[in-house]
Amino acid sequence: MHDIEKLINDHIEHQSRGTPGRSKLKHLVPSVGTFFTPLLLEAAFKFQDNRRKISSRRFVPPSFNDIRLILNSAQLMSLAHNGSIDLVTFDGDVTLYDDGESLTDENPAIPRILKLLCQGTHIGIVTAAGYTDAAKYYERLHGLLDAVANAITEEEVEDPKVIILGGESNYLFEFDVHAESFLKYVPRKTWMLDEMRSWQEEDIQSLLDVAEGALRECIDNMQLSAQIFRKDRAVGIIPVAGPGKQKFTREQLEETVLVTQQILDLSVPGKKVPFCAFNGGNDVFVDIGDKSWGVLSCQRYLGGIEGSKTLHVGDQFLSAGANDFKARLACTTAWIASPAETVALLDELHFHNEK
Repeated sequence: MHDIEKLINDHIEHQSRGTPGRSKLKHLVPSVGTFFTPLLLEAAFKFQDNRRKISSRRFVPPSFNDIRLILNSAQLMSLAHNGSIDLVTFDGDVTLYDDGESLTDENPAIPRILKLLCQGTHIGIVTAAGYTDAAKYYERLHGLLDAVANAITEEEVEDPKVIILGGESNYLFEFDVHAESFLKYVPRKTWMLDEMRSWQEEDIQSLLDVAEGALRECIDNMQLSAQIFRKDRAVGIIPVAGPGKQKFTREQLEETVLVTQQILDLSVPGKKVPFCAFNGGNDVFVDIGDKSWGVLSCQRYLGGIEGSKTLHVGDQFLSAGANDFKARLACTTAWIASPAETVALLDELHFHNEK
């Protein structure tokens, strides 16, 4: 871990010089991307080894989950070492609450998030759920929104910044204690990045047309009991409504994602407009933009927060069919596998901040 940490530090040094292609790590791992902070891997291994007894095991080698949690700890330690975190963004399903459920009042993540707000950290929910109606986001996130409103009433927190960016990077709502559902809609033109303004509506709809055709092809080829669901900035397949609703297999979902991704990559509109094709657990959707644009938009809207001062927490970081993956382009990240892990991650973050 010490040696890998040195390789990462060397790569960061080359990044700062504008020559990342010359780093030792880049030669060893040509696909390696940008590091926003160093990673304290040696200290993180000792921290997780104390918890998981990795070095004490005789027959079971370090697992994928061991490595994932070591990397999470290394990132949290680095953020705490470098000072305050200005923004923490979260995915919704499987990160803050179980798939298809809501963020209810008793959710244990809520007091941890309130603690971040009290420390001056801004909170963002960057989710694939794309609604133009604040009431629908309130339905999914009411536990957190009610808790923030109550904290303001009790004068526990002053002017907290909580925003929701839905549809990956398409609909922005900001917490407002005086607004209906505690959320006010922020018009797209007031927060869009300059690069996003170049996305033409004609190209957006053309891309969604191509995506819809690819999804229909998958329905026919695999004889899925699915229906097309199209929105103004997304299109996907969902199970046919009714009793005995089909549960798609993981293989069917991944095949649909990969087929649709390839068709869009080769299409003309797919070269003009960024998109995200992802597996939603029992559906597949194609959204305009992706979570890198979503996190970048949150950073800009909140005053130009840097990637080194931002943490995105999510459960989908596999390179295929996972919509948190692109957030790595915008900020530091933590990969969790359940809402319980998110709670543990926030506890660990507070622990490192208070050391």
